[in-house]
Amino acid sequence: MEISESPLAEAGRRFFSPENAKKWIELLRPGFHLRLQNDGEPLVGYLGGDPLLPADVEWPVWEGHGPLSFVAALDCGEIPVSELDIPVPDSGMLSFFYFNGVGEDAVQYLDPDSIKGGTRVIYVPEDAEGVASRPAPEGLEAFPRVMLTGELIATAPDNENAALVAAFGEGEDPAADDDYTEYPTVGDADGDGFYDALTTFGRDHSPHHRVGGYALPKAGSVTKEVTHVLAPGGDDTAKAARKALLPELVMLMQVDSDARAAMEWGDTGRLYWLIRRDDLAARDFAKATFTWQSE
Repeated sequence: MEISESPLAEAGRRFFSPENAKKWIELLRPGFHLRLQNDGEPLVGYLGGDPLLPADVEWPVWEGHGPLSFVAALDCGEIPVSELDIPVPDSGMLSFFYFNGVGEDAVQYLDPDSIKGGTRVIYVPEDAEGVASRPAPEGLEAFPRVMLTGELIATAPDNENAALVAAFGEGEDPAADDDYTEYPTVGDADGDGFYDALTTFGRDHSPHHRVGGYALPKAGSVTKEVTHVLAPGGDDTAKAARKALLPELVMLMQVDSDARAAMEWGDTGRLYWLIRRDDLAARDFAKATFTWQSE
């Protein structure tokens, strides 16, 4: 897939000035869209069912709350790692877990302890021994399994994304939590044509299960939200730390609500696992972090 030939790039050429279209296309990033596997297509991963875990890896538990639900698994060997711009392993299996609770048992958006306890990413190397399908612990019902294949797509920054603000904002601070930048449409009085193109592209790739690329938010910048988990506080030191984190964090996995797997995250929400680029390259998935958003 050539990003410059993607529908998102074409929308930029159609509705932006030539200069801004060039900036826009340079901002687009490759992502790996996960969709339902059809006959004859490679199996890249799956939602729900039972995870594959080595015998010496315990099922993740949130102390005081209970076992986490298994959400999704990825076969890294089936992902076109060389065509992504994040250092995903080129072999082995990644499994994603989330405590699917409500009320006081829910994983809270900006609570570091809640996120650390209620979410987990487990990496199983290709040469791990004793790997077998692991049923959910007693009392925990597994989500229905949905087999997934995938395809490379272009992904775009949202209006609050620091990269978009830096490229098209007029005096806004890219690191500010509440800065919002309009897309620089021209010859399209109210911008409806460009937004229609974004909406069509989104509809064609729904549900939005994704590896890499930009996160697709439901309620504000996902990356900025996660910086508050890693560097909480309102003082200047915390603000500086969050600003430094913005270019370091990458979106590892996004899991949408999906009726086929009986997954409903709040009100048609999404789960997002992010990680520092260096930690991903080092395979240090214990340092992965998380947020979720809902309408």
